[in-house]
Amino acid sequence: MRDEHTVICSPAVFELIAPDAPVVPVNVELAYNTRDPYAVQASFRTGSTTAVEWVFARDLLHDGLIGPSGTGDVRVQPVPGNPGRVQLELSSPSGHAVFTTCAQTLGDFLHRTYRAVPAESEYSWLDFDVALSDLLNDPARD
Repeated sequence: MRDEHTVICSPAVFELIAPDAPVVPVNVELAYNTRDPYAVQASFRTGSTTAVEWVFARDLLHDGLIGPSGTGDVRVQPVPGNPGRVQLELSSPSGHAVFTTCAQTLGDFLHRTYRAVPAESEYSWLDFDVALSDLLNDPARD
């Protein structure tokens, strides 16, 4: 499995929810790479030339479709009273944001990732030699 490599991408629209302000749609590219089988990357396109990148545990997003999930900087849960929507809350030292998105869109994306790498088989997809080599050859460490 380590020799196989798949990247799954899916566009989505998340709505930025701010108190006392209109909802702002944000284009998001969801990506899953079998070389990092536990993670999902979300690239938030905020209108500028650079994207804001967040990496989430795939299981956290999955669990958040069903009920509240996450205890740290990322929290995901169904929108109360609207099971067709999911709320994503992000916190960092530079700010805090709350988004909602379509549960079906997120669920379909996650379903594709689980078809590529089934739950509880992620470990067999990891290539520890490559990861260690990347870590030891990381130019940022110099």
